[in-house]
Amino acid sequence: MCDARRVSNEADFTEPARVTFAGHGGIEIAGERWGPQDGPLVVFLHGGGQTRHSWKDSGLALAKAGMHAVLLDARGHGDSDWATDGDYRRDAMVGDLLSVLAQLGRPAFVVGASMGGITGLLATAEPEAAERITGLVLVDVVPRPERAGVERVLTFLSSNPEGFASLEEAADAVAAYLPHRRRPRNPEGLQRNLRQRPDGRWYWHWDPAMMARSGVGEDIDFNSEVLEAAARNLRIPVLLVRGALSDVVSEEGVAAFRALVPAADYIEIGSAAHTAASDANDEFTDAVVDFVRSRLQG
Repeated sequence: MCDARRVSNEADFTEPARVTFAGHGGIEIAGERWGPQDGPLVVFLHGGGQTRHSWKDSGLALAKAGMHAVLLDARGHGDSDWATDGDYRRDAMVGDLLSVLAQLGRPAFVVGASMGGITGLLATAEPEAAERITGLVLVDVVPRPERAGVERVLTFLSSNPEGFASLEEAADAVAAYLPHRRRPRNPEGLQRNLRQRPDGRWYWHWDPAMMARSGVGEDIDFNSEVLEAAARNLRIPVLLVRGALSDVVSEEGVAAFRALVPAADYIEIGSAAHTAASDANDEFTDAVVDFVRSRLQG
């Protein structure tokens, strides 16, 4: 079972509670939950190199809407354990998700961005998913992404292994990677995604072994055939969200996905790129809330 530690008054559902779960192979998965525990359950999975904090605004919005949002740090990210054996394969992440869902004890809508979306989609193909996943939101991820866009993401994740001398330097790297987004005046918010080591330098808050062989970085095409098979067999409500400025998911990739899942809902966010949820959080979160509510009412 999960170990929840309230960080605020029990009656205040707009403050998070820290939680931990046992993942695949006993690895500890960290997270936080927002909102009333008897509200509709929505589990959020971030993209590669991010942490659960990418969903903070969504967690608050869902809590205010009466939903129970659980935001997870993937293995090797944020406050979750790093895999001592370097196991960051898709199967391990799917195992983590299914283990967390079993501990939560009731069906959930799963929202996954990029890497997290791949995990969510692959999890739906597992036998136990029928009892654990009641709906799926894929955020700028499809079975056949654009190779150049994926390479750009992986290049960024592999860069700066020596860390950064300051938060300002890290902010410059992020600004170069996300040119569509206004650079924040204060880089302090980046501390949620960085760790300062004894040498005084700042390093990304995830295990660089992720990019090694048998990890996330090995498979640039995301096992498209396997993902297409999972998509073809989807029998639950699905929402695909694409950032119109995305270089990872093209209109052709969307069309191919919708041919596999003709019943899927689809929205495009005009001001967003691959990081759609954080680029236009209000529009994204409204879409998630509407999707969950409509499926529960239907």
